[in-house]
Amino acid sequence: MKLIFTGDVVGSTGRKALKRAVAQWRQKYEPTLVIANAENAAGGRGITPAVAHQLLGYGVDVITLGDHAWDQPEYVAHANDERRILRPHNLQEGTPGHGSILVDTAAGKVGVVSLLGRSMMRPGALNPFTVGYDEIVRLSNQGACAIFVDFHAESTGEKVALGRRFDGIAGAVIGTHTHVQTADACILPGGTAYMTDAGMCGSRDGIIGRDATAVLEGMVSGLPCKFPIGGWPAKVDGVLVVLDEKTGRATEICPLREEWEKES
Repeated sequence: MKLIFTGDVVGSTGRKALKRAVAQWRQKYEPTLVIANAENAAGGRGITPAVAHQLLGYGVDVITLGDHAWDQPEYVAHANDERRILRPHNLQEGTPGHGSILVDTAAGKVGVVSLLGRSMMRPGALNPFTVGYDEIVRLSNQGACAIFVDFHAESTGEKVALGRRFDGIAGAVIGTHTHVQTADACILPGGTAYMTDAGMCGSRDGIIGRDATAVLEGMVSGLPCKFPIGGWPAKVDGVLVVLDEKTGRATEICPLREEWEKES
């Protein structure tokens, strides 16, 4: 089976670029499942039900979130309504929303788990190494033939460590949050596809999706200012993972990137 995963979708630029990429990749690769991290999709911070509906309409099967999951009140109020939107699983018991999903596909049941890192991130997340491990086991016991994990974390060391922790029990562990695609895509010894960060969907010439001029002015002056979403040209970063349906282990991992100079 083939899974496609995209890095953080940033604002309207990222959403419009993602629409193009998903249409193109579905035709080219015929993926079993398309997963997108969209925790910056609504104005650069969080997600709303309307934005989520838009992305699902583009052909995204599952949406994962991260530390900005709660930045839009509309999502907080409706977090339990849509099973295909995943906030981090390793939050306190009783937190609204869903942290994992078991998706029925033509190739079998695929488990998707969203996890949040703890190093240099907002406090409050439970230990992803233990909570995530238990959830992978639970999904496997429920018939998942493969497990995909989005680890939304700042620390590269924490990401690498989690990949090693889940090597052999997850089909893929792919990181998000930094918006910079890393050059370390590999298959770990136990058969798990790993990549420290998938990158982002948004302004190619911006600074991690924000308008470059505004960000530079703020950093040079040291004064508080707004960082609007960057415009076109745009790019979509992602990764293609091929998994063996019988073992759930990876046989191939390939970074993806598409770029467009103009919106239309």
